[in-house]
Amino acid sequence: MPKLKSHSGAKKRFRKTASGKFKHERANQRHLMTPISGKQTRFLRKPDVLNTKDSATIRRFLPHA
Repeated sequence: MPKLKSHSGAKKRFRKTASGKFKHERANQRHLMTPISGKQTRFLRKPDVLNTKDSATIRRFLPHA
């Protein structure tokens, strides 16, 4: 049986936590940040945990994570 390869894009975007969930960075932080409030920009800095439905897909993309 051939080796399982990890998805290169998923490797860069997701990290597995100790409990088996997947962490990822939040969107909307790259540009056009001037009209967004400071409270929202601080919130966007925090990593988010992926929901269980999407975690099943990422688990297939990262078989060795």
